[in-house]
Amino acid sequence: MSEQSKLDDLVNAIQTFDPDKVMEATNNALKAGIDPLKIIEDGLTKGLRIVGKKFEDGELFLMHLVAAAEASKKALNELLEPRIAQSKGQRKSLGRVVIATVAGDIHDIGKNIVASMLFAAGFEVHDIGKDVPVDQFVSKTKEFNANIVASSALLSTTMPMQREIVKSLDAVGLRNNVKVLVGGAPVTQDWANEIGADGFAENAIEAVNVIKKLVGAS
Repeated sequence: MSEQSKLDDLVNAIQTFDPDKVMEATNNALKAGIDPLKIIEDGLTKGLRIVGKKFEDGELFLMHLVAAAEASKKALNELLEPRIAQSKGQRKSLGRVVIATVAGDIHDIGKNIVASMLFAAGFEVHDIGKDVPVDQFVSKTKEFNANIVASSALLSTTMPMQREIVKSLDAVGLRNNVKVLVGGAPVTQDWANEIGADGFAENAIEAVNVIKKLVGAS
């Protein structure tokens, strides 16, 4: 099989939403000697973009987006990133994102989808998890030299943490160097304006578009 057919197999595997098929297709591409960065760009990323577009057009449902994102993340974390680390390869990035669900909130499906879609769009994404305290948002922003900080709050009771993230970034002198995006079911544009965030998004597709505009990559 040609290199292109191996990559096409991966793109098609992502659209089956089957993690085993995605892992197998990724492994086959690596065994064929295809550059891991090319597998990311022309395999995982291409497949995720197709799924994202179909979701945006109403052809797929949220469960499909979740499944594709999780399958791709597994292949990236377990197969591709270790190989890239060995070869010291580096993917061209539109920006460095720190993303997490705020302290007190353990809901992470929406955040996971946003992280995967940002990755697919060409961002370097550092997903630091769920129930993440404010000081960890700040420390990871420093550690990764991030220029975008995205936080998700799925509960109205945890929304104030987003305000504290903005305040803390300002207190340590990082606020002018980063763009802050907020999201989550109870979050609105008015809330983003009130706490001094740079952007707000209702869903993963919008989050990618907003962040691209914020960093001048749209």
